[in-house]
Amino acid sequence: MKISARNILKGTIVEIVKGATTSHVRIDTGGAIVTASITNEAVADLKLEKGKQAYAVIKASDVMVGID
Repeated sequence: MKISARNILKGTIVEIVKGATTSHVRIDTGGAIVTASITNEAVADLKLEKGKQAYAVIKASDVMVGID
């Protein structure tokens, strides 16, 4: 896989919650859980399921930092 995004986190799918049109895919990246919101069609096309390895690809123009 070659893409321009620099933040690619390999992990394992731990949960997929399907809604009417969108699914929330939770990926354990080795201590941190990343949640992606993608279409149900994409879940089907990629044959995503719990336990399968996947990549969280993060492409954003801004990253915010917060503190307590």
